[in-house]
Amino acid sequence: MVQAPTVPPPSAGETTGDHTVEINQNSSKTTVINSIDDIVEHYMSAAAGALFFPFLACLAWIFDSQQTFINVFSDKPPPWHCTSSTCNFTTPCDLPSTASWSFSQPRKISTISDFSIECSSPVLLALPASSFYAGCLVGGLSLATLADSRFGRKNTLILSSLTMSLAAALTAFSPNLAVYAALRFTCGFARANVGTSAFVLSSELVSRRYRNHVSILTFIFSTTGFLTLPAIAFLNRAHSWRLLYLYTSIPSLFYSILLLFFMKESPRWLLLKGKRKEAIETLKKLTSLKEIQSFPDLAVTYSKKTESEGLYSAARILFEKPWALQRLAAIMIMSFGVGLMYYGMPLNLGNLNVDLYMSAALNAASELPSAFVVFFLANVVSRRRSLIGFVIVSGGCSLACTAMGGWPAMVLEMVAFFGACAAFYMEVIYTVELFPTCVRNSALAVVRQAVVLGGVAAPTMVAAGRSRKFLSFGVFGIVIILCGVFIVFLPETRGRAISDTMEEEEHKMMEGRKNIYPSS
Repeated sequence: MVQAPTVPPPSAGETTGDHTVEINQNSSKTTVINSIDDIVEHYMSAAAGALFFPFLACLAWIFDSQQTFINVFSDKPPPWHCTSSTCNFTTPCDLPSTASWSFSQPRKISTISDFSIECSSPVLLALPASSFYAGCLVGGLSLATLADSRFGRKNTLILSSLTMSLAAALTAFSPNLAVYAALRFTCGFARANVGTSAFVLSSELVSRRYRNHVSILTFIFSTTGFLTLPAIAFLNRAHSWRLLYLYTSIPSLFYSILLLFFMKESPRWLLLKGKRKEAIETLKKLTSLKEIQSFPDLAVTYSKKTESEGLYSAARILFEKPWALQRLAAIMIMSFGVGLMYYGMPLNLGNLNVDLYMSAALNAASELPSAFVVFFLANVVSRRRSLIGFVIVSGGCSLACTAMGGWPAMVLEMVAFFGACAAFYMEVIYTVELFPTCVRNSALAVVRQAVVLGGVAAPTMVAAGRSRKFLSFGVFGIVIILCGVFIVFLPETRGRAISDTMEEEEHKMMEGRKNIYPSS
């Protein structure tokens, strides 16, 4: 093996490649700092336990999760009963007249009865939920690079969280279905960047030793939001669905105000954008190290090339490579199936003959163990085998739900949802390893939108499944298994170092082919 020559550190003001490095030579210390990560690690590693700001950022996942699944309770099918002597129908729409049946509870408990759409088509019944996921899709694709641009992580999180909260609060005053669906679209549009910007910001506010802790914290808060939603809905079960939106949006609104006054910007992003003084002040506040008066040995790495190429340069690089497009297409197809199951199963709980609030709570509780299972399997089982196993378990249990009812079906539904959650977490890890650093964020953003696209299609199938379970559970199971087949077209990445450039990844691909087909 040929050892790379030792390259001396750049001098003050020296230009290295596309980066200009400035070093204050008045420092009495000699500290070699080669990257932004070295800068942040150098100072934040001494700030043990400084987790307040990452904790504050992670809280956004509670409200993100609540708005994602709130339609399960606000748009639930309202109970009804017959008022005539002879009645053996399963739906009031089959009865000859509205005089022979009546809602068992006030009409205000559900949007379906409040807007008088109980006998409408499945497409119309699914319009609010589909509008929310369509908003997530549009917002995720159009604003994916907002936090990487001049706007920053902190401002993106504040703006997204504030807009999501206001849209959710205004939803409580919707006069008709059209306005309700439009506000759900707006809420989804803003929500698309809440979880992503919160995750990126929280991970960039801690040193490397605490990064895994912060990742687990986001999953815990996401599950907390999903768990608290059934509790809030249960307490509000006899009251208007409009109060449910107020109960979840007002705390989120106050949280957005807290972010505005207390949250700190990512020092990594500040350094990347050349905002040296702001980065120094942020690092001082994050570390709270009184014995350090200043950071005289701080190096600033500033990429002019990134600034000049624009917001969508990474997408252009990604689409120029056929092998990258093939990988992206394969994992996007799989992501659509996973998204259909991940978002569709909680919405499908109303089609089971069990208590909606208890079943939703059990679903939420099954999400957290899936994250720990993935955390363990990621080190011992290949990515492709893990994903194939998860989609088969999820799809098989969903198909079995079509032949069962009551609590046995509920148990199978929980296992199916568990498999979808595990597949979702594993595919995020897989995507990070499949694509180089220069296009990784863009690729992951597109893959996440493929998951959301499954969420857009799910509500219509759930509405159709109210008359025939196969149209929801059966279709979900078949789709996730068929989409999972495309995993075989992807290379295995477990145990392999990730690449930084497209050329480096192509070199690894060539080396892999040489190992498979050695020259004679």
